[in-house]
Amino acid sequence: MSKVDRRILKSQEAIKKAVISLMSEKNFDQITIQDISDRANVSRRTIYLHYMDKFDLLDKLIEEHMNELKILCEAEVESESKDGGMSWFEYFECHYLFFSAMLASKGAPFFRSRFLEFVIEDIKRSWEMTEGKNRGITEDVMVQFFAPAYVGIVEWWFLNGMPYSPRVMGEQVEKLLNMNLS
Repeated sequence: MSKVDRRILKSQEAIKKAVISLMSEKNFDQITIQDISDRANVSRRTIYLHYMDKFDLLDKLIEEHMNELKILCEAEVESESKDGGMSWFEYFECHYLFFSAMLASKGAPFFRSRFLEFVIEDIKRSWEMTEGKNRGITEDVMVQFFAPAYVGIVEWWFLNGMPYSPRVMGEQVEKLLNMNLS
């Protein structure tokens, strides 16, 4: 990796951290490119080299995390054992600032809808729903029941200061799902 590449990555990381930090302090709509520039210690020009505007920056940041969660999901589906990889709750904990800012910020309601869409796709792709179907529950109803519940429990966990460890949360959610899908 060249010196220029490292500088670009370093600038992008500083910009991402700056916007997350600012979102924990104020509404996204109130954040300016100048605020991000000042916090990241980069020029406004540098921000515009990488992003069209603050919405593009936020969109790319959200997309980055959704892609990481997708990789986790795929790894979980490929491995027989649930203990083999990082759980979603462990990932959420590792990226606490991002997710807490996204879920607590009034300026980022589109994050919640993007996360909900992501959970819906994951459920459709990788959940076993045969038992529910055998009980006469359609897949659409099961997906629309479980996806908002999952998003809600993640929001609750963050907004309440993560009162349980990621492991406990993963186990609790898995028990709830097994109770309702088996």
